[in-house]
Amino acid sequence: MGAKKKTVSLKERRIGVIMGGTSPEREISLKTGTAVFRALKASGYKASRIDADKDIIEKLLKTKIDVAFIALHGGWGENGGIQGVLEIMGILYTGSGVCASAVAMDKILSKEIFFYHGLPTPEFWIYSGKRSGIEKFIKTQSVKLPVVVKPATGGSTIGISIVSSKKDLKKAVSRALSFDSTILIEKYIEGRDLTVGILKNRPLPIVEMVPKSGFYDYRSKYKMGKTKYICPAEIPSRAAEKVQDIAMKAYLALGCKGAPRIDFRLTPDNRPFILEANTIPGMTETSLLPMAASKAGIGFNRLVEIMLEESVS
Repeated sequence: MGAKKKTVSLKERRIGVIMGGTSPEREISLKTGTAVFRALKASGYKASRIDADKDIIEKLLKTKIDVAFIALHGGWGENGGIQGVLEIMGILYTGSGVCASAVAMDKILSKEIFFYHGLPTPEFWIYSGKRSGIEKFIKTQSVKLPVVVKPATGGSTIGISIVSSKKDLKKAVSRALSFDSTILIEKYIEGRDLTVGILKNRPLPIVEMVPKSGFYDYRSKYKMGKTKYICPAEIPSRAAEKVQDIAMKAYLALGCKGAPRIDFRLTPDNRPFILEANTIPGMTETSLLPMAASKAGIGFNRLVEIMLEESVS
């Protein structure tokens, strides 16, 4: 018989927290990465910080990490790019794989998958023309206002606008096109903002976001005191079950792993509409995944540890 292979515990492995990146969400990523790094150190892990830039491959070769905790938001940090690099290099990593990351990052492709699986999602139109052609497009496609205009990729609500009048449409399209050459024009759903985190293949308590501005934008997300959070969300039990069920179906349809977050709108008559999936949710002091985990009895340090453990399971 051959010698038994020694099992190396995670606390003996070198963990690299990859943060920063080059996307518009860099600052949020640095906050997420710093919080994760501190949690790992507090729990006794051999963790180091890696600021991801154009020299990321050289940095990974130099640090010789065994496992990567991906704390990047947007760009190649969340669209399958860094995941592909890590797979080629044989480095284990947290979160979803290459394909699921790429699909979830593309709002249009993910919505097509939601439609295919019969999951309720707002009606939408795709636009990739010039800024000057939007009015003709809206008319020929019979798009009815109000709508939400979004870049096809990206997160943290960057480049997103709610449009209720034609005079604001060009400005919203121009803004979205500055972040992506293709944009999503989505029917606006009146209602409440909800999100469902998923951990260990189970839904966490639902969080409701009530922004003081009326729109859960970048400022509402990351400025303390700009949004009221209710967890668990105060919605009827049947609606809560439906939202969590749809979240799990979306998680499976996209092929996600780790701890993603699924965003919803809930209409006044309690009909849920899935908006998008976030494969690398924020882990800052105002972030929603840690909030939901806490309500489920899972502290921040333990949450980080579970996410790390799932990378090697």
